[in-house]
Amino acid sequence: MADAEPRPALQASDGALHAAFVAAFADYLIGPFQVEPAQWPGFLARQGVDLALSRVVGDAAGEVQAFALVAPRPGRWRLATMGARPSARGSGAAKRLLDDVIARAAAAGQAAVELEVFEQNEAALRLYRSRGFEVRHALLGYQRAAAGGAAQPPGFADVGRDTALAWLAAQDIDELPLQVGAQVLALNPRPWQAWQCRAAQLVFDASGDRLQLLSLIDTEPGQPGAAALLRALVSAHPQLAIGVPQLQRRDLGGDALEALGFERLALNQLLMRRQLTD
Repeated sequence: MADAEPRPALQASDGALHAAFVAAFADYLIGPFQVEPAQWPGFLARQGVDLALSRVVGDAAGEVQAFALVAPRPGRWRLATMGARPSARGSGAAKRLLDDVIARAAAAGQAAVELEVFEQNEAALRLYRSRGFEVRHALLGYQRAAAGGAAQPPGFADVGRDTALAWLAAQDIDELPLQVGAQVLALNPRPWQAWQCRAAQLVFDASGDRLQLLSLIDTEPGQPGAAALLRALVSAHPQLAIGVPQLQRRDLGGDALEALGFERLALNQLLMRRQLTD
């Protein structure tokens, strides 16, 4: 039973925090979230987690029962992930942790706290709404079966990692999911590529048996650049199915995906924000 007040996550060992995370997400909505101990530091880095800002709740024996991991972003904090062991659910630990994050963010002068949550996770959604979080964007995922046929020249050169990351860092887009921006992609060890067209950039990894679209952003009305890049992508890799994680805003490229016949995934996330200042 988790009955203690939140304490800094730095006071918990990496092993204890990892064990609590694995237990909390063993029955996750989209399936068990398996992160091996050796992968744990990399996972925290890709989520932008600052353990000094993060908090845990333990039991009388000191075992971590629940956690709230925080990632600082410009002018706001992101609740990167929050969870509780099954035995701690219903104890109020999640509410205490969430209230603590909101209070500390406000005290630190942050303008907002943001998070992503699966819309189908009704219990979590109720909790966040009860604390004043509002939906700002649906974050959709997509898939497309392999197109088959002969590949055609894509017409778009790989702009290189440095150029792609600089382009992303220069975008002034509010409420862009952390995972599709420069901070996270810079830490991705996979051999991803990036193409640009007009006001659009597409980042993808075609090194496996399924192409993963890591970031698609088009700020131009009608998303013509995104549409051109997607047509080129399908043509260049006709033998690969394409997957897009549930991080895609419709207004930044999702409309182009749907226009080209990409199928929405059944589950989607919501980007939610709790404003702390006007």
